[in-house]
Amino acid sequence: MAMEQAARHIIWRGRVQGVGFRFTVRQIAAQYDVAGTVKNLCDGSVEAVLQGPADRVQGCIEDIAAEFRGYIREVKSENLPVNPHLTDFRILH
Repeated sequence: MAMEQAARHIIWRGRVQGVGFRFTVRQIAAQYDVAGTVKNLCDGSVEAVLQGPADRVQGCIEDIAAEFRGYIREVKSENLPVNPHLTDFRILH
């Protein structure tokens, strides 16, 4: 039976730029084998799309939160439709 696929759009606010946030998000996403993107936004926040089996996406989000608990001040997260063309993970500039 196929795992339920999930896609999440997340914005982290706080001291999340200049602390290796995007690089670490990519590393954690690779550990969970989830696809997506991460990029800095001009307002100082970081935006990501994470997609894959629902339990892996959730685990990835929880590990990112744990890794940066001292830096993240606010998290906004919403579900997205699954994008069949999103198959790898990239840092966007």
